[in-house]
Amino acid sequence: MHSFGYRANAVLTLSITILAIICGIASFSDNFNSPSPSANIEVLNINRLQKLSNGDDEVSLTLNISADLQTLFTWNTKQVFVFVAAEYETPKNSLNQVSLWDGIIPSLEHAKFWIRTTNKYRFTDQGANLRGKEFNLTMHWHVMPKTGKMFADKIVLTGYSLPEEYR
Repeated sequence: MHSFGYRANAVLTLSITILAIICGIASFSDNFNSPSPSANIEVLNINRLQKLSNGDDEVSLTLNISADLQTLFTWNTKQVFVFVAAEYETPKNSLNQVSLWDGIIPSLEHAKFWIRTTNKYRFTDQGANLRGKEFNLTMHWHVMPKTGKMFADKIVLTGYSLPEEYR
């Protein structure tokens, strides 16, 4: 006959093993999901383009952000972190990224959205490099699963430019 401690250990070990197998299957099943999200970002207005007292350029934008990220959600998705970044080149750096807006989408019901906003974070360049600059707006997302690895991707929207003169 086995003691109570030995039996409890066997039941606990079996339970943890089954839980680990279920988590592995859940994580593996996400590989079969092929999401096809869509996004559109419209620059409604360039509110200001100014030179700050320290010589840096700063821009304020009004944006229409619409996205349908519903295909990113599976039964294993906990939440999705999404952000919009302005990306541009300067003589010093081949890629500059400035986050303009971000949000957390907690569920499938909130994954299709439309928002009109000014940039949440300052669009500042260290130097006078923004006048007349061509830039891309990129929507990035990070899918945070209940179990398994995180997944990240983006949609790049091109064809935006800033004015030649300060406003």
